[in-house]
Amino acid sequence: MMKKGARINIALALLALPVAAMSACSGGDESVKPVAPPDEQAEQPEQPEQPEQYSVQLGPRPYYLVEDMDEGELKEALKACSEGPFERTDFSIGHRGACMQFPEHTRESYEAAARMGAGILECDVTFTKDRQLVCRHDQCDLHTTTNILAIPELAEKCSEPFVPADAEAGTPASAKCCTSDITLAEFKQLCGKMDAANPDATTVEQYMAATPDFRTDLYATCGTLLTHAESIELFSSLGVKFTPELKTPGVEMPYEGDYTQEDFAQQMIDDYKAAGVDPKSVFAQSFSLDDVLYWLAEEPEFGAQAVYLDSRVDTPEGYETAVSGMQSLADQGVKIVAPPLFALVTLDGKKKIVPSEYATAAKAAGLDIITWTLERSGPLASGGGYYYQSVVDAIDNDGDTMVLLDVLARDVGVRGVFSDWPATVTYYANCMGL
Repeated sequence: MMKKGARINIALALLALPVAAMSACSGGDESVKPVAPPDEQAEQPEQPEQPEQYSVQLGPRPYYLVEDMDEGELKEALKACSEGPFERTDFSIGHRGACMQFPEHTRESYEAAARMGAGILECDVTFTKDRQLVCRHDQCDLHTTTNILAIPELAEKCSEPFVPADAEAGTPASAKCCTSDITLAEFKQLCGKMDAANPDATTVEQYMAATPDFRTDLYATCGTLLTHAESIELFSSLGVKFTPELKTPGVEMPYEGDYTQEDFAQQMIDDYKAAGVDPKSVFAQSFSLDDVLYWLAEEPEFGAQAVYLDSRVDTPEGYETAVSGMQSLADQGVKIVAPPLFALVTLDGKKKIVPSEYATAAKAAGLDIITWTLERSGPLASGGGYYYQSVVDAIDNDGDTMVLLDVLARDVGVRGVFSDWPATVTYYANCMGL
């Protein structure tokens, strides 16, 4: 006869079986671990959410660009790695996400950029009427990047209402709608659209329907707008790094008399501190050197890799000032400069793309370089426009995108490239081991 104590032990073992079975089937570890009592479980620290795991998908465009290249060693090298594998890389930076085909600064655009292997994503940061930080390229671009004009109760709050084009007077259609015109709650009612406006429009509908031919509205049914804090949460879940740009305000500062530029710059950094983000994963940017110097002084952990966006190069005089002032930037603590693509390259006597005076001076001063923006020019048969202006005589096909990228990476030595279609940079970076 079985003793009473033995029967109790067997019963307890049977009761434990379902828990043991669940434990053994819930993961790769087949060993059964004891389950803590409910009161002890409650005391366990909450585990941080792990980034989503996904495979990098590049789609056909990089392959099209490689096939379109002139014959040569670079083309053969890029074709040789066509089957991957491809991995996420910090060399590939999603400019406003993947805004060649997705509405900029939307959840959908960011997720597409991460899927294309961008290791760093950008939220341009501005503020609403109630001083909440949101992702928009410009404080006053809602009339071209969202559907605000199609929502009468919000359109009436715009700084400047829609005015139709007047062909007889020769005046274009216009509007001006700012994030500071509306509250965060109102901002969240908007849908992101492709950034465009029709200057010949006589109706709101015509004004909004102006997407350039080389882009598409296929993914622009209603882009999901994000706050800055929401972008941090999303980027963290995607496992990518952060490059927020503090936008030049479109309103007079101090805003409403007491919200200063320094308050704005600090608020942006505070969002990362509140989220527990490692400062080394954040590349704060600004076109204002004063903002970069503020971060260096007040938030040195973030300032250490703050990025000075250099637009001085847009004029010949400004370009010369930038070149001669590189060492001064370094002496003030700036570590990274970021000019547009054209400032870093020029043509030699054989019309070959080579590093520019700017690039040479930056490297001589010990500065790292990031540049913008690849895949923003449309078809390159006509020379590439603004971003290719210093090398236009060497640009005549879409494959030249890869040629420029190669010079930037290997000859100039940039540490990262912003792109409107990150797959292109991801493909190159993986092929070259960057």
